[in-house]
Amino acid sequence: MTKTPSQLWNDTIAEYKKQCGRIIDVSKSVRYVGIINSYGRTLAGVIQSGRTPMLRREQVTNEFFVISTLLSLRKNSVDQIGNLEHGILYHKKVIIVVIPKDENVFYVSLSRRAKDPDRIISQIKKIIQSR
Repeated sequence: MTKTPSQLWNDTIAEYKKQCGRIIDVSKSVRYVGIINSYGRTLAGVIQSGRTPMLRREQVTNEFFVISTLLSLRKNSVDQIGNLEHGILYHKKVIIVVIPKDENVFYVSLSRRAKDPDRIISQIKKIIQSR
């Protein structure tokens, strides 16, 4: 039986949620994992058990819009400098890692107390690439 576009979309979202779950399991230092589209809309997201969100809903919307806009604008430079592998934003309280995949972006926040953020990022990228 052929699936409807709605069923295919639901299957895609379910797979995104599973992928977020696998990433959140990489380390207790992973606070949040979200997948956002090119418009900054959340497709799936998971917060680490026991953690509370640091941003309010409006702040999250603005943050994701800024990230998606930044990555969209950078597409003009790809031929000259190559694709973006990942970006890291160091804040006083968290480390934000953005990893583009196809038309979407994985947005991951890590605790500033993460023991080995480079190892965690490497593991996360392996999970993302395996899809």
